[in-house]
Amino acid sequence: MRFSTIVLAILSAAATGFAQEMALTGGDATYYNTGLGSCGVFNTDADFIVAVDIHTIQSFPGAGTNPNLNPMCGRQMKVTAANGKSVTVTVEDTCPTCAVGSVDLSPVAFQQLADLAVGRLHNVSWTLL
Repeated sequence: MRFSTIVLAILSAAATGFAQEMALTGGDATYYNTGLGSCGVFNTDADFIVAVDIHTIQSFPGAGTNPNLNPMCGRQMKVTAANGKSVTVTVEDTCPTCAVGSVDLSPVAFQQLADLAVGRLHNVSWTLL
């Protein structure tokens, strides 16, 4: 029993260290038509998902050459607009044209922050949960 507890503690510590806390501010939020994302999951515009800027997702600790196995994939993220509204989304894709700290949201997620007609929100912040 003691061995199980020690192994579980080591695994928990490793998982916690690997979870990586991350928060960025000052980026933009846009929206895009979803589909098969770089994490290997097919999503629809009605799913609360996010594509993270390519620099951030590729430099995330543990990222390798296979984007389907990126440790950011499947993580929850809270995106907050300058207007104070926020939405919780799941990382499912990469945004190759986004600046560092910027995100591309599914239409339904963007609508939690602003009307789609706005198109782009400046000075957003996000935090991995």
